[in-house]
Amino acid sequence: MLKVVSSTSMNSQCIIILCFFLTFSVNIHPVTSVAASLFDPINVEYKDSLYSPELNLSVRIYLPNNATENQKLPLLVYYHGGGFFIEYQFSPPSSNDFLSVLVLEANVIVVTVAYRLAKVCTLPCAYDDSWTALQWVASHLNRDGPEDWLNQHADFQRVFLSGDSAGANIAHQMALKLGTQETVKGFNVSGLILSHPYFWGKDPISGEITGTLYRQILRFGWVIACPNCELDDPWINPATDPNLARVATPRLQVFLSELDIWRIRGSYYAQKLKQSGWSGYQEVIEFKGEGHAFHLKNITSRNSTLLRYRMANFINRDWSDASIQSK
Repeated sequence: MLKVVSSTSMNSQCIIILCFFLTFSVNIHPVTSVAASLFDPINVEYKDSLYSPELNLSVRIYLPNNATENQKLPLLVYYHGGGFFIEYQFSPPSSNDFLSVLVLEANVIVVTVAYRLAKVCTLPCAYDDSWTALQWVASHLNRDGPEDWLNQHADFQRVFLSGDSAGANIAHQMALKLGTQETVKGFNVSGLILSHPYFWGKDPISGEITGTLYRQILRFGWVIACPNCELDDPWINPATDPNLARVATPRLQVFLSELDIWRIRGSYYAQKLKQSGWSGYQEVIEFKGEGHAFHLKNITSRNSTLLRYRMANFINRDWSDASIQSK
């Protein structure tokens, strides 16, 4: 049974969330250029490439610099978090350091996506931009796309979608869109990796906070990102989506944290996906004593290192093993 987080912890988180939305709904100034990692690892190369020139939106591509010519590596498409309001894939504090280290540890090529934030354009803009970026990535399937690194090194038989917080929400929506509304011919997702996914709902589920004020604060954050939505919209509450079973991936990995206010919703998502008729493999990993997106705040910590290890193992696992597929 999942442990209920203390009310003191919830109070602190809700106050932080309220201050966050009040602050960042007033003014946001994007950071235009930051190195791929504050640690500046010498073994990782990166470049930025426009995927939407008309909106001036880019992806950042990370590549191990020991990749040999035409060596094919697993491809991880990553969406950053920030509640749809803050963070750019080029700005600290963000996933830059984490991804730079993951590139080396998992020996993968990573594409991280910039999308319009809610201050500039409310939802579904972030989803639309993320889908455009995914189509741009898929344009390299025949090795004739605009970006040489993807043409030469991306293994399109091993594509993974991932993200943290709101980025995990986006990654889910992209996998769902691949299975429902639109398809990219020949582009298949081997796995979906969600870190501390940002999901919620109108009514509390078992173990979730019930205080009216707390839930109003969390609702406020969502409706200013998506003014025409409520908390049972499938964008924030995928359990209400009649197409949930059509998530286009055979494998799911979810990371949760004991002290995260959204922890129970992340577990509930995995449970409802399994109950929907989706027949894939899933694993849910919870870290004790940690909070929301802890792995981005201190990438050298034991648990952040362990989380990266579990991600790398999931990406590089031999999925032909029948004993794994049957779980």
